[in-house]
Amino acid sequence: MSEGSIVINARMFGEIARKLPESTVAIETGANNTVAIESGSSRFTIKCMAAENYPKLPLVEESDRISLPQKLLRDMIRQTLFAVSTDESRPILNGCYIKCEDQVVEMVAIDGFRLALRRSEIGEDVRAMSFIVPGKALNETGRILENVDDPVEIYSTQNHILFDTGKVRLVSRLIQGEYMNYRSFIPTAAETTIVISTQSFLSAMERASLIITSEDRRYPVRLTTDTDDQLVISATTDVGAMKEEVTISSLGSNIDIDFNPKYFLDALKAIEDEEISVVFNGSLGPCVIRPVEENRFAYLVLPLRK
Repeated sequence: MSEGSIVINARMFGEIARKLPESTVAIETGANNTVAIESGSSRFTIKCMAAENYPKLPLVEESDRISLPQKLLRDMIRQTLFAVSTDESRPILNGCYIKCEDQVVEMVAIDGFRLALRRSEIGEDVRAMSFIVPGKALNETGRILENVDDPVEIYSTQNHILFDTGKVRLVSRLIQGEYMNYRSFIPTAAETTIVISTQSFLSAMERASLIITSEDRRYPVRLTTDTDDQLVISATTDVGAMKEEVTISSLGSNIDIDFNPKYFLDALKAIEDEEISVVFNGSLGPCVIRPVEENRFAYLVLPLRK
């Protein structure tokens, strides 16, 4: 192996690497900024650019630092990223808000219709800091993290953040601005609380979604209770109708509320607990999905008006 550098189209290079045969890969630069990629009987010659024209990475000082297990950060990203807003008219919501204080790390995403909150107590004091990381950057960070307890070092400045796994370093600009007071959105009271199997709820919601076509999302899924031990999940569309009962434990008033099923599905797929607590606050109040015990996560979903 000899030293050198060149700039190659990332998408093309990635696709070539995925399609190469199971054999040793040889990469060699040639004249006129070309790269030859050879594996087995396959050989590519790709036009590239000189490395001198590539922009330099921003310098991130290693002063404000936090170290987390890669598996933990990967899970926190997976369990919140789906609620990041794609509405570019509200850029402050185009990322996840990460807050570190005492021994707790919180990650929050809001898109105007739902909220995803994941918190973890890491067992040691961390430097107090907070920042908003763009959703696209966190998506790429989740890709480089492994399912291991080896640490990822996180360094932040006023404008940039650096994720360093020891093998890969990812630098991103931060989103500037003051994040919403997300805790004020999460209700502390409850008109109705049910405890339900996560997998049973997820499976029933997936079946209800089958009759709601991707072209027409105006039809809701309705959640109703007439007794304290059954939740009725139903949907009626131009395609047909679906109704299913799921066993629950309920406390409080009966409910009859419409929801966008996608918002429930995204949250339920991210939850690893066997059972969850679901809190309702009337036909117009927010619904909150929580653990039966502790407060490791909270998923807030707004109902649809009938």
